[in-house]
Amino acid sequence: MPVWRLRDFSDDDLDQAIQVWDQSRSPGTPEPVFAVAEVMAAARTGQPAVVAEVGDELVGMAIARTDGERAWVLLVALAARWRHRGIGSALLADLERRLRNVGVRRICALVGENATGSAAFENSGYSRRDGLVYYELFEHLRPDQANLLAELGGRLLPPGLWSELAGMEVEKQIIERRIIDPLAHPDVAERHGVRPPKAVILFGPPGTGKTSFAKGISSRLGWPFVELFPSRLAAASPGGLAASLREAFAEINELEELVLFIDEVEEIAAARAGASITETGVTNELLKLIPTFREHDKRLLVCATNSVHALDSAFLRPGRFDYVIPVGPPDPPARAAVWRRYLGAVADAVDEHQLVAASELFTPADIEFAARKGAQAAFEREVVHGGAGRATTEDYLRAIGEVRPTLTAAMLAEFSEDKEHYARL
Repeated sequence: MPVWRLRDFSDDDLDQAIQVWDQSRSPGTPEPVFAVAEVMAAARTGQPAVVAEVGDELVGMAIARTDGERAWVLLVALAARWRHRGIGSALLADLERRLRNVGVRRICALVGENATGSAAFENSGYSRRDGLVYYELFEHLRPDQANLLAELGGRLLPPGLWSELAGMEVEKQIIERRIIDPLAHPDVAERHGVRPPKAVILFGPPGTGKTSFAKGISSRLGWPFVELFPSRLAAASPGGLAASLREAFAEINELEELVLFIDEVEEIAAARAGASITETGVTNELLKLIPTFREHDKRLLVCATNSVHALDSAFLRPGRFDYVIPVGPPDPPARAAVWRRYLGAVADAVDEHQLVAASELFTPADIEFAARKGAQAAFEREVVHGGAGRATTEDYLRAIGEVRPTLTAAMLAEFSEDKEHYARL
């Protein structure tokens, strides 16, 4: 039987080491926690690393990374035909000796279920700790991009925000088909001659979810989300709002992909007729910045306004904004969906139809507040007064009566008129 021996890893081992890495991964086992590039970088920069060889053939390796008195075993890998011969345990023993020599007292490892090396750990006295969950945050931006995003106050939003948008199915379908799908599938869009949008406007009464839709788009695409606040920009530069806009867009141009959101855009893009010289200058600046922003494929500008009729006519032209999408108050099915979301466990115990009918002028935020008030009433009834039972339909109807709706009949009439004149789908 051939004799194997242990020695230090050297840079000349790199090609064979990668082959052993590939052979050590069995079909169906989870992806390794540590990537091959990360493991090899540790070995090549002097972190504890030992290999096993037979003649000139590399047949196994074990690599660790130290962190004070703790070390992480990054890899135990064995060539396919050299498993179950004690090599893995010998590699670990040699690695442990090296780690002890540099002051390590606690050696840890994260490996997939039944991965190569599992038997070596169990045969070498390592304790398996069940009940632990491995968490991982993957930063897919380069460090310079991540730093710039942080400076802009932007962030990567968690996945799933789009599916959490309750109700508003008509608006969701329009936004998904017109905006998200072409950006998420540019190759298919190109095959059909569809140009993915670069800039869109969402308009509608306050509180109807325009900001939530913008964040949902960002979450669905997996692109960073950056929001520009006109009021903050006005105070950010001695040169005034126009200079702040120019500086902000110059920084944003360094990002490879993002959803840029500007709420209450009428503050910086109001109709120029009758406006002051300063206001006109700000609108002119924004109009000049949008074409440059549109030159990049993985960027989307989303502007939101409660007053689309107040925007400058040049701002609304198709060449600058691909779509102008109305986001109206929730209709009865949408209100029902929002109620169900916030009622939670008591949804089946209350009369949903009564709640939907009573909350006609409510936005999703109004419904959330009323649902919270209804639940609070039942909570206080039990804790303070010693009563029992969950919140009832009457609790929620009483809460609805105590909430002042965001919407008014006048707002809805204005929105209906704006849809006729400005919607572009």
